Amino acid sequence: MSEENIEDVTFENNEDSLDTEQDNLSSEGKQKSKIERKSKKSKAGKKVEELQAQYDEVNDKYLRLYSEFDNYRKRTNKERLELLKSASQEVIVDLLPVLDDFDRALNAIEEHGFDEDTKKGLILIYNKLFTTLSQKGLEPMNSIGKDFDTDYHEAISNIPAPSKDMVGKVVDVVEKGYLLNGKIIRFAKVVTGS
Repeated sequence: MSEENIEDVTFENNEDSLDTEQDNLSSEGKQKSKIERKSKKSKAGKKVEELQAQYDEVNDKYLRLYSEFDNYRKRTNKERLELLKSASQEVIVDLLPVLDDFDRALNAIEEHGFDEDTKKGLILIYNKLFTTLSQKGLEPMNSIGKDFDTDYHEAISNIPAPSKDMVGKVVDVVEKGYLLNGKIIRFAKVVTGS
């Protein structure tokens, strides 16, 4: 073989070995890049999962806070309405003895027979006061003839019932009971039949 042929063979062998090395390097590079991509994907996946968990946590906190605020708003509105309904309760309770005095005065007029003009004037004042208080939510309890109920009545005394059907029922009312917007502000003081 001539030197040229030897160089060609050597050169070809060198080229083959370079191609093989390049193939090996490129396959190694491909594997490394695949590994790097998988690593990047797994890191990105972990990051996405972390961000999703944080999002879920923040969203849950937001929903809870919104719910608490909504409950607070409803509760304060309800309390405000109740306060408005019962804001005048003290004044109305203080005026109940005046209503009692009017009742006694009207009964005295019936028994002792005052002149009609005095009676009409007293009834007019009583009706005006009672109408004003009724518009604020005051209602008298009608207790005579009803079953004695400790939720509404306070027993002052017990007397023998005038008839068998009045046993355990209210026979007489000593002091009227009143409700303000459905809430008891004064129990009726009653006499029950036994």
